Amino acid sequence: MSTPDNEEFLHGLEIEVAAELDIAESSHPEDAARTPVTEWLFDPTDAERYEVNLRGLLGAVEAVEEGETK
Repeated sequence: MSTPDNEEFLHGLEIEVAAELDIAESSHPEDAARTPVTEWLFDPTDAERYEVNLRGLLGAVEAVEEGETK
């Protein structure tokens, strides 16, 4: 049984993770791979890992929310 506070928290978390994922997707880390390493602001591999982790977190939040509504 879910509580309103838990539902509200999960919904807020889902919104935050989705927004962060939008930012990560729009960063285009593949462009950094074409520049010299000395000019990188971030490692493109780390950016890709971060995006994959965000997708996993978003999927987990959605699964918990779905499980609570059943």
